[in-house]
Amino acid sequence: MTKPFRAVISDLDGTLLNGEHRLGEFTIETLEKLAAKGVDIFLATGRSLPDVRRIMRKVNISEATLVTSNGARANNLAGELFVNHYIPEQIAFEIMTTTPFDPLNVCLNSYQADDWFINVDVEPLRKYHQESGFMYQVIDFKKHHGKQTEKIFFIGRTPESLAPVEQFIAEKYGDQLQLTYSTPQCFEIMAKSVCKANTLSQLVAARGYDLQDCIAFGDGMNDVEMLSQVGKGCVMGNADQRLRNALPNHEVIGDHKEQSVASYLRTIFDVV
Repeated sequence: MTKPFRAVISDLDGTLLNGEHRLGEFTIETLEKLAAKGVDIFLATGRSLPDVRRIMRKVNISEATLVTSNGARANNLAGELFVNHYIPEQIAFEIMTTTPFDPLNVCLNSYQADDWFINVDVEPLRKYHQESGFMYQVIDFKKHHGKQTEKIFFIGRTPESLAPVEQFIAEKYGDQLQLTYSTPQCFEIMAKSVCKANTLSQLVAARGYDLQDCIAFGDGMNDVEMLSQVGKGCVMGNADQRLRNALPNHEVIGDHKEQSVASYLRTIFDVV
């Protein structure tokens, strides 16, 4: 039987991961069966590479492509590097040290090489990484550096607490960087033109096809370009309302807590 798509592309949090921020057994089995059918698997996420590689240890497949930090890096499961983009070092350090924010309502983070740095201990963040065990290091960013910065992100207690941060960054660096939101409470900054779609386009071209040959799933504004450019883009039922507004004609499927991506894939690829 002819495959409906050459590749499956999925975001992780709010999409492929369940309500406990883990890969459910039904989803793991689905990925394994798709790989056995010769379907290419791409995970495209705002998470960092070490984090995603640990999550994928539970999946018994030999090949998958991991697009991490919203497209700033791409590797295969073996660790081979395909794509790598850093924020210019001086700009990264300036953002870390001069961006004004309310420390009672906003925390500063960076992904640099294989490390995650944060300005304060935030216990609730630990639940998102219980599957992988990947954890941050609390540092003083004024004594830090901007080297090998894939992504800088600000997490707010509310979306409103991030508005001044976004305004400051957009006004000072907007033409030099890529700005997005992975959730309404997580504002993210990458090097200019870095997004999931641009990296994925490069990766699938190397395999001899294009994004129109792919199906993709996502729930955040960092997925909008990806979902717009693939042959079939599916928006999660639990998606950021801004994503649903941006893609009003895209199919909306179920909730990530119900492993809806796996159910949808089993139907269209005739997996039993």
